[in-house]
Amino acid sequence: MTVSGRFVALLALGVIPVVLLGGRDAAAYATLGAWLALCLLLGVIDLLVAGSPRSVAVERSLPARVRLGAEAESELYVTNTGRRTLRGTVRDGWEPSAAAEPTRSAVSLPPGERRRLVASLRPWRRGERRVRNVTVRSWGPLHLWARQATLEAPGRIRVLPPFESRKHLPSRLARLRELEGTTTVLLRGQGTEFDSLREYVRGDDVRSIDWRATARRHDPTGGRGARVMVRTWRPERDRRVVIVIDSARTSAARVANEPRIDTAFEAALLLAALASRAGDRVDMIAYDRIVRGRVQGASGPQLLSRMVDEMAGIEPALIEMDWSAIPAQVASVTSQRSLVVLLTSIEAPGASRGLLSVLQQLTAKHLVLVASVTDPDTLQATTERHDRDEVYRAAAAERSLLDLSRVAAAVRRLGADVVTGAPADLPPALADRYLALKAAGRL
Repeated sequence: MTVSGRFVALLALGVIPVVLLGGRDAAAYATLGAWLALCLLLGVIDLLVAGSPRSVAVERSLPARVRLGAEAESELYVTNTGRRTLRGTVRDGWEPSAAAEPTRSAVSLPPGERRRLVASLRPWRRGERRVRNVTVRSWGPLHLWARQATLEAPGRIRVLPPFESRKHLPSRLARLRELEGTTTVLLRGQGTEFDSLREYVRGDDVRSIDWRATARRHDPTGGRGARVMVRTWRPERDRRVVIVIDSARTSAARVANEPRIDTAFEAALLLAALASRAGDRVDMIAYDRIVRGRVQGASGPQLLSRMVDEMAGIEPALIEMDWSAIPAQVASVTSQRSLVVLLTSIEAPGASRGLLSVLQQLTAKHLVLVASVTDPDTLQATTERHDRDEVYRAAAAERSLLDLSRVAAAVRRLGADVVTGAPADLPPALADRYLALKAAGRL
């Protein structure tokens, strides 16, 4: 049960006689007591006449998924199964991060009728956004007292990563098509596919000569002598790309008002979309000390669908990353030479020791690329030195950039490559490096 402001105002009217008579007249107190009794009687009658909120049946209809920042509709169907008209308010108990609007709806529901209440959801956090209860408040005709009940109407909606970096995909696909049309097929090396035979011309790598084919083509009666044949090669299309996302404590830090792990998701999705279009097989692992998410064996449109669905429920764990387990995790995905992309933070030398300790194991068998998001405010701070506080801030920023460059140099000495960038720049920068590896015939 609850009371309204109207009932409180009605009670306050009974104080007027006491105030006017100065509180010394017994008649004033008698009048006040009678007034209070009348108000209580009216409240009880109002409560008895109000429709029962427990006679309301609620059903919910929700979409299964929505992208972060997009809008979805939540439909709540309210049916009055009682014998009295229900006049009141229905409050849907969504989590604040679901950003439901409106959360309260006024209803007037005669017996046996049904109403459809629509709320707009615009979630601002990934993951499962849940709702469990609906609260129904039923007022009497005088709107003095109300009956209230909380009914169960569970529901949930999965909020997927926004994949805002997909705007960079068309331009990268155009470069990929251009690359596939212009890249030379005269490549030689381990892990490339044989394409065809042709005659040797000056400038060809002598290691590409196929002596058996040369012997077969030798025609001593033709007057041309021996025709030296060479093999031509083309880059393999069915290569493996293994994306490892660091989900440990450093991924929880916010850079440019976005968690590092969300930037890693954006970069991973853009790279996966590009690599799958290039014919490569993509696998993803999110790991800190246990596997938080894994996508393996998917291809085509199913790849991105499974990746965003897996990423939706991954939150950073406030523990240290166990880098010693990463070689085994990569080996569990593939045993062939692959491009291994490590999405992590390399800004702090101390936190990067675990990464550096296992890089040599990875680079001995795979092509390794380390991608890390950098804070644009740090770079901006190095240019602002107008007062003493800004000078100290600039010195700290310079030290941070120096630490980053030291770790990046150590990563390169161990045979891996490094890509860094601000949250908006890292996804396209990683895609560009992938295309550069394709163009160089390394992938």
